[in-house]
Amino acid sequence: MHKRTFIFLLAAIGALLCPFALRAQTPVDLDPELGGRLTIGVEKKLAKGLHLGLEEEVRLDNNFGSLGRLQTSLGLKYKVNDYLRLGLGYCLINPYSANTSAFKSSRHRLMADATAGYTLGDWRLSLRERIQATYRTGSFNIYQNPQPLLELKSRLKLAYKGLQRWEPYAYAELRHTLNAPVIAAVYQNGTYLTQSMNEKGDPGWFISGWNGAYLNRLRFSVGASYRLSKANLLDFYLLADRISEKCVDANAEGTKLKSYTRETGFKGWAGVSYTYKF
Repeated sequence: MHKRTFIFLLAAIGALLCPFALRAQTPVDLDPELGGRLTIGVEKKLAKGLHLGLEEEVRLDNNFGSLGRLQTSLGLKYKVNDYLRLGLGYCLINPYSANTSAFKSSRHRLMADATAGYTLGDWRLSLRERIQATYRTGSFNIYQNPQPLLELKSRLKLAYKGLQRWEPYAYAELRHTLNAPVIAAVYQNGTYLTQSMNEKGDPGWFISGWNGAYLNRLRFSVGASYRLSKANLLDFYLLADRISEKCVDANAEGTKLKSYTRETGFKGWAGVSYTYKF
């Protein structure tokens, strides 16, 4: 991939990252929250450019006061050349509820990504586009949570490779929900109404589709990787998430829209990971 082609790719994909408008919503501000991530993983080289990885992650929520989730990931990465890498992955997510002191229904996530990168001297700039589908288990309201949840994550990363063992980096990432419900009701005088100004209707009357794409998260991160040896790698990082999620509260039959809010807030993470490569 030539330098001019790579720059064109950055511009073309970046043009797709414009946030989509949200309408008829009540804003809700969430309290800031801090959390932690502890990760351990192994990576096996299967062939030239082809690697298989297994990773286990523990997340802490509520200002490090409670368990948030356990997450197991299995991924396959292939380096096509110095400019392009492809990946496929599966993730088992087990959320934990501090209120009930029990694990909630697990989620299954499938991921596919492509990363374009360009190296100039000791600097490397890369752009990763990842599409992911998350499947819920157990019983839930489909009018509140689409099944599966489709998301696009776009990450632009800059890393410095001029140090012997350390590799500092920084990145920004946008996450778009691709199939949120499109609300046909309008908000008037504290009540959501149909276009005929009637509060009642047939099942699903307030849903006009499932193609409500919108930007729901903006993330920034700084960190540094430290190579203990050829096979052992440590990574230390900080994350800052700006969240803006569309939340629908409806009855299970889809006949009544109770509320339609946009929850905004901030969440910070401190993380450390260890990877063994062989």
